[in-house]
Amino acid sequence: MNHGIIDLAVFTELQDSAGADFVSELVDTFLEEAPGLLATLRAAREANDADAFRRAAHSLKSNGQTFGATALGSAARKLELAGLDADPARDDAAIDGLQAALDEVALALKAMCHG
Repeated sequence: MNHGIIDLAVFTELQDSAGADFVSELVDTFLEEAPGLLATLRAAREANDADAFRRAAHSLKSNGQTFGATALGSAARKLELAGLDADPARDDAAIDGLQAALDEVALALKAMCHG
């Protein structure tokens, strides 16, 4: 099933190489940890902590790419590379967009792994 949010070729390759059960466990772990990473992004933005901001964005990017969540990975990559914006409102809007992408990815991954 292609949800349009997940690159099915990437996800299938991951399942083929690591096993569907293991990928399901990875997805569950990612979905448990991702809200904390978003909270870290918001806290880092608030504290003006560029290193923590980039690390959290990097983790979300890497996980998104691993599962074939290209839009999520791309949005997180933009935050990682740009770092903290001089205008916090722009970062806040980008983080809100990342949250929306994560919400879509979570639904798609749950459906793909757990029916």
